[in-house]
Amino acid sequence: MSLKTLTRRDFLTAAATVPLAGALRRSRLKTGGRIPPEKSRVVLVRDERALRAFKQPDARIVRNMLDQAVAALLDEKQPESAWKRLISPEDTVGIKSNVYRYLPTTPEVEQAIAARVRETGVPEARISVDDRGVRRNPVFREATALINARPARTHHWSGMGSLIKNYIMFVPRPSAYHGDSCADLGSIWNEYGLLEKTRLNVLVMLFPQFHTVGPHSYSDKYVWGYKGLIVSRDPVAADSVGLRILTAKRREFFGEDVSLRTPAKHIRTAATRHGLGVADPSRIELMTLGWKEGLLLA
Repeated sequence: MSLKTLTRRDFLTAAATVPLAGALRRSRLKTGGRIPPEKSRVVLVRDERALRAFKQPDARIVRNMLDQAVAALLDEKQPESAWKRLISPEDTVGIKSNVYRYLPTTPEVEQAIAARVRETGVPEARISVDDRGVRRNPVFREATALINARPARTHHWSGMGSLIKNYIMFVPRPSAYHGDSCADLGSIWNEYGLLEKTRLNVLVMLFPQFHTVGPHSYSDKYVWGYKGLIVSRDPVAADSVGLRILTAKRREFFGEDVSLRTPAKHIRTAATRHGLGVADPSRIELMTLGWKEGLLLA
């Protein structure tokens, strides 16, 4: 019996007949042509010295935490090597921040990111940190790379102020995405070509807010020093871990499971409907670094 050598056409024809191929084609249709990864890595780093006082980060500690997380995320021994894998000297880099006055991204986080971007060789003129002005900002309009950084907090319209939601300022009318608990926030990433440009997501968990009682609600009573950063290439996976921690804190504070007044459904639909990443905990590779007390991941 002679053996037939399979050509590339033979292989593709055979592959098209197996159930997996059909499933993948259906997956592409559901997620705008993208298939989320099988697993996404998320790094949670904490340091009990991260805050000098309530809501006052220590800049040196924050930078060290960011470096540890980025190096671990990319399996690099040195943070400089990791950052150079994310950003090249030819890039124009927009650092999408959040300026909510009670819980901003914080200058310490913004400056730590910007410093590392400069060290990769990107000139100062091609780096910008912005939030509400991104549509007019010339650096963001020409950006080849984005870094997404915002604090985690509960939110009246979306359930959680998330990394996914942080890009709402790229749209001309943000209120258009408030329907159905902001379920389709993930569509912004595809409609405006932001998914391909985003090199890193940083969910700031230094002092998150775990409870909201109405629009623009804020109270120090519902903020605590978690002293952490969640870092990932995948915004959905990072938000999923952040939501898990907020949920655990609510259980600890209220003494029982108290559901968010608005479900944070946009995190799951970003995965299932818009293909931004992974929401399923079984498909999230979570690495924890540093301080373990009060981790809230049990």
